[in-house]
Amino acid sequence: MIRPRLEKYNNQTFDRGAPAWKEALWIVVQALLITSPIPGSCHRRFLLRLFGASIAAGVVIKPGVRVKFPWFLKVGKHSWLGEYCWIDNLAKVSIAQHCCLSQGTYLGTGNHDWTSGGFDLQINPINLHDYSWLAAQSRVGPGVTIGEGAVLSFASMATADLDPWTIYSGVPCRFVKKREMIKRSGGS
Repeated sequence: MIRPRLEKYNNQTFDRGAPAWKEALWIVVQALLITSPIPGSCHRRFLLRLFGASIAAGVVIKPGVRVKFPWFLKVGKHSWLGEYCWIDNLAKVSIAQHCCLSQGTYLGTGNHDWTSGGFDLQINPINLHDYSWLAAQSRVGPGVTIGEGAVLSFASMATADLDPWTIYSGVPCRFVKKREMIKRSGGS
């Protein structure tokens, strides 16, 4: 039986996407201005764009949000990143338009190969399609695609793709029912 030997771990082939000085500067800026309790989204959008993120118009970014590598992040129009969302993006994360990531949501693009003696790093992108909603404290794993209009319910975990216009719940999540939108007076 092969046993994991953590001293054999080697991530030198991992491309961080930016020079070390940029990553170090991002860590400082993020700590002072992105995760800070200062209200408002304008400065957060500006700083994320400054560091290479693609942030569209109308994106709401709440205090406490953490982004590992902004240069691997794309957020579409009118999407919301709630308090204490953590986008741990060692690979690209694409959030389409009108998506909601509620409080405490975690998106993780990396994991380790538990069959490898050297604990090899594995990374895969995450994609959220238009109108998807990740409820508070939900988790999304590497390589997962959240289909258009799909909902991942409170404290649930997605380790596989979610079909469009469906609701999922649990750890790991399971299909609950189709998501139906109801037109209410004054709404669209």
